[in-house]
Amino acid sequence: MVSYKDLGLVNTRDMFAKAVKGGYAIPAYNFNNMEQMQAIIQACVETKSPVILQVSRGARDYANINILRNMARGVVEYAHELGCDIPIVLHLDHGDSFETCKDCIDNGFSSVMIDGSSLPYEKNVEVTRKVVEYAHQFDVTVEGELGVLAGIEDEVASEVTHYTRPEEVEDFVSKTGVDSLAISIGTSHGANKFKPEQCTRNADGILIPPPLRFDILKEIEVKLPGFPIVLHGSSSVPQEYVKMINEHGGKLKDSVGIPEEQLREAAKSAVCKINIDSDGRLAMTGTIRRIFDEQPSVFDPRKYLGPARDALKEMYMHKNIDVLGSAGHALD
Repeated sequence: MVSYKDLGLVNTRDMFAKAVKGGYAIPAYNFNNMEQMQAIIQACVETKSPVILQVSRGARDYANINILRNMARGVVEYAHELGCDIPIVLHLDHGDSFETCKDCIDNGFSSVMIDGSSLPYEKNVEVTRKVVEYAHQFDVTVEGELGVLAGIEDEVASEVTHYTRPEEVEDFVSKTGVDSLAISIGTSHGANKFKPEQCTRNADGILIPPPLRFDILKEIEVKLPGFPIVLHGSSSVPQEYVKMINEHGGKLKDSVGIPEEQLREAAKSAVCKINIDSDGRLAMTGTIRRIFDEQPSVFDPRKYLGPARDALKEMYMHKNIDVLGSAGHALD
């Protein structure tokens, strides 16, 4: 058993309480490798933002849980070296079972998500409560989910969105004891979040997705006043990176994300954690494709991973400052 406290990490409890009160959201950035992690920490230190480092089940298998644990220990020291001891959470994204969550808790994760949203309601309650009971013994915080997001990202896939039912949230939180709740109000996993026929086009021909269901969010806030709410699938899919990928050999079609102004509005509510994964993949892939296309003789990984890391850092700083509003809140 390795405690996250020995690694210098924190859980989400105080972090979320401050975010709800302050009208901002904590960035929850997924990572798979060292360069992504470096970019996240550099961006958050420079903007003085707290951060949640997210590991999907696929990333956990890809990187190895022991390596991930020691990377997390390393970035705590790295942030200190860079000049700001920002609060850092290591979080399991979309845990699919009690066993997966337990293994992460036992290996230094400070927060876990148990995703029982595809299960019948009572079964979701049962497995979520079991994870909470185990996690809280070690002061690890737990995120549950009600409602299903459409789209594909790693092992998470659904063709249809099922919005969260506000009439269920109070009962679910009461019965499970979760510390935060992921809801479905129109966000979606992956880079292709919406079909073209679901969108309208503006004067420049850019696809505009349907607005988020803020009416559902407001109903949930009434049912659970001050309770931490989470949005998954919240990448904005920057069109400059989609264009860069396609101009340098990629084939991304009809990639549409969540408008940043809608995410900023959500961050001013009880939404205190916003998950962003696809945007990081796009920035990294676009930069690497451009370098491979323009400099075909390059074969030193540092020559393309370094610039990709810089692009990620720039994008994450923008998210912290202009979208999530988390900049400047690391030392609250």
